[in-house]
Amino acid sequence: MSKIEESVEVAVPVRTAYDQWTQFEEFPQFMDAVQRIEQRTPTLTHWQTKVDGVSREFDAEITEQIPDERVAWATVGGEVRQAGVVTFHRLDDTHTKVMLQLDHDPQGIADTVGDKLGFVRRQAKDDLKNFKEFIEKRGAATGAWRGTA
Repeated sequence: MSKIEESVEVAVPVRTAYDQWTQFEEFPQFMDAVQRIEQRTPTLTHWQTKVDGVSREFDAEITEQIPDERVAWATVGGEVRQAGVVTFHRLDDTHTKVMLQLDHDPQGIADTVGDKLGFVRRQAKDDLKNFKEFIEKRGAATGAWRGTA
């Protein structure tokens, strides 16, 4: 099991960063490996990913959601086993630190080798960098989910 921790500072208020992160169907715009996400219920999402030519599908359940503070999840079916949390920390009125903690359980030899070589960690770091560019360029969230779980 890999434990990954990455963070990025974004030049938007905490509410804007949080609101954008709750727009799961927008993730393909800044997460390279994510092909599609379908929000099936307020707490269940279905993911389609493609990493190094390998396509996978899985469901993820939101296990905790506190507006402007955190979104936690765990996979509940499919070919990927992971759990994580993204937290949002106000730095000042216009800056937020977004922190990702991810527990990833590689499945099979290719996943295990890729994990040992740091591919998952680099992907997480790149995804946060891309999120920063995406939200700072927009300056506003594409939507918001202010519910709790």
